[in-house]
Amino acid sequence: MATTTDDLLRLDNQVCFAIVTAARNVVSLYRPVLEPLGLTHPQYLVMLALWESSPRSLGELADELAMEPATLSPLVKRLETQGRLTRTRRITDERVLDIALTSEGRELRREALAVPGQIMAKTGMDAAHLRALRDGLAPFSGPAASRH
Repeated sequence: MATTTDDLLRLDNQVCFAIVTAARNVVSLYRPVLEPLGLTHPQYLVMLALWESSPRSLGELADELAMEPATLSPLVKRLETQGRLTRTRRITDERVLDIALTSEGRELRREALAVPGQIMAKTGMDAAHLRALRDGLAPFSGPAASRH
């Protein structure tokens, strides 16, 4: 089927639009699952990264999450206010802000273990299907794509 130049500019033919729409839908899917944990989707991503490795610098965390430190900083402050992590200046270099889990933040991980199962139930997809979907998006996901 031939594609005209005008068809290339149709909104529903845009990969960028499909990805943005899918991202919004994923966040909407997670919202009711994360709400009982007192987390937004971006906060959940921060906690996931810290459950893997804590403490770490704000810069390291920003790199891991593919976020700008200025975008990440308010998220981290809110999580600190909730008692889930601490922010401290590194003694050897006061320019570096270290982020560490509190005992409450570590305990929250136990509750979060139910999140993947709830997402699988909501999507009707099992772990293998979700993994395939994630891997299909890997070329677009920046630094995390290299960890497969």
